[in-house]
Amino acid sequence: MDFALSDTERAIRDTARDFIAREVMPLEPELLRRERAHRPGLEPDELRELQLKARAFGFWGLATPEAYGGMDLPAVTQSLIWTEIGRSYVPFRFGGEADNILFRANDAQKREFLVPTIEGERRSCFAITEPGAGSDAANIRLNARRDGGDWVLNGEKTFITGGNEADFAIVIAVTDREKGARNGGATAFLVDRAMGWRSEFIQTMGEGGPAALVFDDVRVPERNILGEPGQGFALAMEWIGKGRYTIPSHAVGIAERALRMAIDHATTRQTFGRPIGDNQAIQWMIADSETELEAARWLILRAAWTVDQGMDPRHASSMAKLYGAGMVNRVVDRVLQIHGGMGYTRELPVERWYRQVRLYRIFEGTDEMQRLIIARDLLRGYTRLGGHLA
Repeated sequence: MDFALSDTERAIRDTARDFIAREVMPLEPELLRRERAHRPGLEPDELRELQLKARAFGFWGLATPEAYGGMDLPAVTQSLIWTEIGRSYVPFRFGGEADNILFRANDAQKREFLVPTIEGERRSCFAITEPGAGSDAANIRLNARRDGGDWVLNGEKTFITGGNEADFAIVIAVTDREKGARNGGATAFLVDRAMGWRSEFIQTMGEGGPAALVFDDVRVPERNILGEPGQGFALAMEWIGKGRYTIPSHAVGIAERALRMAIDHATTRQTFGRPIGDNQAIQWMIADSETELEAARWLILRAAWTVDQGMDPRHASSMAKLYGAGMVNRVVDRVLQIHGGMGYTRELPVERWYRQVRLYRIFEGTDEMQRLIIARDLLRGYTRLGGHLA
């Protein structure tokens, strides 16, 4: 059993690490200054400039097929890169990406939506969550009724990431209420903002915020159905599944950077004439953090590995998402405690991480939903104790 990275994986990871260190991390002091002044930390044109620099560096479309100009990297390599991105608190991501289910589009839709999104000319958002349907995604109510050659959408989506900036949305709507969303009664639509939906900013405890999307008799042509009618719920689950190893991969990068700060602080900060790192209480917080970080790292890499092996990744990804999200919350909490009062200020990024990572236990499947999936798989015999080594 070999736990080492391949030469290719190591080279790509190190190149990504070098780019983040050279081009992204230098922006961190300015980002904190802007956020203290209640301004956006990174403007869209600044993100675009960074992404174009990364493209010249060789990073464009991590998951995008080569036919569309992407790198089409294996899941394990993508996981390693997302960890590198997480090391900086600048809200950066590599360009050349599109929602994974957009590749299910037909040729005309690819020209109108997919390719411009990959090139950064258009911005999308994915809309399934509703005020009464969060974890219970099958309970969506936004309705689409046929009217001639069009569909008319009415209802609301909420907590939509990127919904304030998007110029089109992938909307999961109920098209046959008798069947129910899970059993072929929901359909995915590609809906331009110009068709009439509006977004409303939702203030959260984190920086920035998601959106509520309001649809009031929004008319969508039949040609804008993504995939087949009735396929909406399956496409939604495919979309959600992608985040269950990339989110905790990002969390590992945050935890590594935060723990490094704690270690540096513990060796330099003195109380009662000695470094605080000499105190057993501090040592135990550091030891527990490193142990949990290492455990999360391997759970996440195994989840990504199952994707690359063509295996069903849902069980492994749920464990990775559950543990990785909890781990980063615990690590950042300890790091803030080690920094004392300074950790609570906005002069350091620790309190920012504290607010940011709390979301990781909620979006793309709450802790409770991951536990439900993991327990159900075992109780119903869908998987065995010990996983692929059983």
